[in-house]
Order: sequence, then C-alpha cells, then structure tokens
Amino acid sequence: MAAEANRIARKCERAVITAYKELREVGTADVTAFNACTTLYRIHHPEASVNEARRLVSEWIDHHVVRMDSGPTKGCDCN
Repeated sequence: MAAEANRIARKCERAVITAYKELREVGTADVTAFNACTTLYRIHHPEASVNEARRLVSEWIDHHVVRMDSGPTKGCDCN
C-alpha cells in the first residue's frame, strides 16, 4: 500500500487515499471514512467548497481504490 501511495503526485491526493485505506482497514464504515477524507482534503485546501471536496475525494477513491488504477487523475493543481 505504501508503495502505491508514493506514486501519487499530489500530496493531498496521497494523504486522502492513504487515510481512506487505513480507516477502512481498521473497520471504519465507508461513509465515515469518506467524510473524514473530505475533511482532510479541505484541511489541505481550505478554499475548496464541501461539494468540490466530495467530488474530488469520490473520484480519487473510485480511481485508486475501486478500479485500482495507477494512472494520473484529474484534480487540484497542487503538488
């Protein structure tokens, strides 16, 4: 898991995916983990609206966790 997370270029995206996976591994419910990761994203990007954060977090979870795709994703412009 750590090696996969290290391939993610954006720090906020890497933090979100790592947190989501670790929360799920310890038995945290999906919605609770998602909400925590949305909050985490907004800590990195306080300028983002809740809706924007939810959209990006859901796209990243779908990309990295559900589809297990290792390619780049759309998202914020930070590194």
